[in-house]
Amino acid sequence: MHSFQVSENIKRASPFLLGLLAVLLVLNLIVEVLPSSTAENPTQVFNDFSLPGAIDLCGEPIPLENLHVLEMLDREFTIAVWDRAQVFMWLKRSGRYFPYIEAKLAESTMPDDLKYVPVAESALIPDARSRKRAVGLWQFMTHTGRRYGLRKNRLIDERRDFEQSTEAAIEYLKHLYDKFGSWTLALAAYNCGDALLKREIRKQKVKDFYRLRLPLETERYVFRIAAAKIIMEHPNQYGFNLPPEQTYRPLWYDTVEVRLRRRLNLTDLAHSLGTDYRVLRKLNPQIRRHYLPKGHHTIKVPPGFGSKVEIALQQLNQIPPRNKNKTYESYYVVQDGDTLGHIAKRTGVSIATLRSLNEIHGSTIWVGQKLRLTP
Repeated sequence: MHSFQVSENIKRASPFLLGLLAVLLVLNLIVEVLPSSTAENPTQVFNDFSLPGAIDLCGEPIPLENLHVLEMLDREFTIAVWDRAQVFMWLKRSGRYFPYIEAKLAESTMPDDLKYVPVAESALIPDARSRKRAVGLWQFMTHTGRRYGLRKNRLIDERRDFEQSTEAAIEYLKHLYDKFGSWTLALAAYNCGDALLKREIRKQKVKDFYRLRLPLETERYVFRIAAAKIIMEHPNQYGFNLPPEQTYRPLWYDTVEVRLRRRLNLTDLAHSLGTDYRVLRKLNPQIRRHYLPKGHHTIKVPPGFGSKVEIALQQLNQIPPRNKNKTYESYYVVQDGDTLGHIAKRTGVSIATLRSLNEIHGSTIWVGQKLRLTP
């Protein structure tokens, strides 16, 4: 009698209710079967990677006996080592950029570990841009870049130039080290600014990075550099097997000084040289538009093309007339975007000499100003 009533009710039920009843029956079967299926086929188990027993950063030991330090480093290390695709890209890009950085650090007698700073800053992406408008491999802010000779205007942004920004970063880090007396503090200042770090040292009466309480972003930043070092020094220990031939090769090019009488269309220059606009932009990421403004510039062209540039500029009517008095050898006319640091690099005359010869106090110069280069 009971089963007859159920069948009669089912007959009178709407198609929607019948469908819902079928779904519930299927779900009930899945719930009953799932536990036994999972027990027979357990999920994959991952083994964590361990930190080294001892590690230093720029020759300064990291106090792993300090529980806070150990856990902060372990956090950044674990996040990085399990971001497998990201680490592989670090290793690939390092083949292109590390050789130059290592050579420049060695020339300046600075720690080789500083090459991991751009890994933490930009993942070795030369055109990286942050939300705070820091730009380039070393993530320079505009005002800091200008202080170290990197021009930035609507046409040129030398923070994007790998070589120039590397030299500026080395100079800046050396200044921070001389100011604070340790590389970990210099790295912290590179991230949060020397004024903030100096203030916190004074308030907390401690001059040891590992004992200071700093903004979390800054604390994580220094440990992120250390984590990158741990992984990239011994990638095989952490499951990264990248054959040398799969790393990206350094870019090869000729570097040429040019003095333009008017702005130069890069497409025209590329065609005159027998290459492409895309190639010139790849080699010269500091150029922000389709043309170079008039004035003095250092540009990169494909290897073997350096000798062709002057001929190409003559064809494009870009070679300026000869100056019979050759006053350009004794003077430099300030152009838009110039800084004392930039002029010193262009002319080979030190900033101190430029200030002395031209009675400059501070760093203020103006467009059109004629600076003496010789006594």
